[in-house]
Amino acid sequence: MDCLLLLDTYLELIKNNLEINHLAVLVSVIWMFVLGFLWDGPIMGEPWMKLIGLSLDDIEANPPGGGVWVSNFISSAAPIYLLAWIFTKMDVRSGIKGLVIGFLVGFVFFHLPGMTGGMFSKAPYALAWIEGGFQIIGS
Repeated sequence: MDCLLLLDTYLELIKNNLEINHLAVLVSVIWMFVLGFLWDGPIMGEPWMKLIGLSLDDIEANPPGGGVWVSNFISSAAPIYLLAWIFTKMDVRSGIKGLVIGFLVGFVFFHLPGMTGGMFSKAPYALAWIEGGFQIIGS
């Protein structure tokens, strides 16, 4: 019940705030998918797979299902909408200011907790920078 209330409140904030540029949010979500394809493919795919112990054969034998892509869309769209809403409240109108705030949000709220979680789970340190780097650039 609490999750539904939280989701309803979140959707109400988005719906009632007409200052959000929904086209920009959609473009940002598409950018995250493109960046993810590039980042987990030609840019960082090999080192990432090596660090987590996957091979291309493993991935091809078990391709992600539709649920992964739906979850990926939601987990991309929700923080982008929230950041857009925060930008309207902070009156961010400059691309440079948006980039700086986006970088800080990505670093502080995505990369640092991921790095800490990785340290406790004994994940390789480089993995935190590969996964966190995607979040920082995507933000």
